[in-house]
Amino acid sequence: MIRSLRWSALLLALAAVFFLELSLGSVTVPLRSVFAILSGGPGESEPYRQIILLFRLPRAVTAMIAGAALGVSGLEMQTLFRNPLADPYILGVSSGASLGVALVVMVTQGFGWSLIMAQVGIMGSTALVVAAIAGSLLVLGVVLSFAQKVESNVTLLLIGLMFGYIASSLVSIMMQFSLEHQMQRYVSWTFGSFGSVTWRQMGTFASALAVGMLLAWLLAKPLNAFLLGDGYARSMGVNVRRMRFWIIAGSAVLAGTVTAYCGPIAFLGIAVPHLCRLLHKTSDHRTLLPAVMLMGATLGLLSDRIAQVPGSQIALPLNAVTSLVGAPVVVAVILRRRHVMEAAA
Repeated sequence: MIRSLRWSALLLALAAVFFLELSLGSVTVPLRSVFAILSGGPGESEPYRQIILLFRLPRAVTAMIAGAALGVSGLEMQTLFRNPLADPYILGVSSGASLGVALVVMVTQGFGWSLIMAQVGIMGSTALVVAAIAGSLLVLGVVLSFAQKVESNVTLLLIGLMFGYIASSLVSIMMQFSLEHQMQRYVSWTFGSFGSVTWRQMGTFASALAVGMLLAWLLAKPLNAFLLGDGYARSMGVNVRRMRFWIIAGSAVLAGTVTAYCGPIAFLGIAVPHLCRLLHKTSDHRTLLPAVMLMGATLGLLSDRIAQVPGSQIALPLNAVTSLVGAPVVVAVILRRRHVMEAAA
């Protein structure tokens, strides 16, 4: 009974925030009109219809899918490294994406490449997506090559962190030699946004994330084995190196795709798995994975709704809102672990 109530609460919260996302904004659309437009009912105001179908609905779908993907990716990383503070970007995928975007925004446009890119049709947001994906794949390739050779998860984690620092350093160097408008465009990208995915891009975006989440579901049993360490996983017949390869690859696909299309979204990947563990009081990934998807989708929508201040033209940086949501969760986790360790001692 209690379990059913928990799942019902997650579903109801997601539905409520979804319709609030469509209704509230600089222009408030009555909920009655929202339901009518989504159901294809006639007679609704054409401006309302365009606002919902062309702007708010793709933004809401993006927020749900991206939030779910970051939650799943964070859960995989926390389980693999047995680190409650691990997030989807811990292996440098976000830094690689940032490096790719920085190269497009602050270097290529400064050396006449913008004309060439325009001729091949990859200017604007598409150029940023392509660059972010290329940067993510570069870092992912390096990390996966080490994953096949390195036994220790700690060593692999340090390698990923070092590559992240290298990429961040290169971005900082490029910023010193860039023009003001180039830096502004890059900084705007780092703020994160769920409003940059169009209906034309949605198929590729959603398909890539669906593959990553399906892979995570197929790896639920090995993930449960990793909870007690590599030695226990081996005793259960798990090929540790192979499973680690696929877990990292799946997590990187999720984090890299979200970063490429939406920018680096902070804290959702850390906070969502912990909230789901507290809600369901379990570490079983067969329960946590669907819970994380629902919770991540809900918090993604809620963060975007707060960022788009209702009733005004003000738009807050998305990462500022997700940090306000996620940082208290991380602090609570640290304090809770400290109390548990003190009690055990």
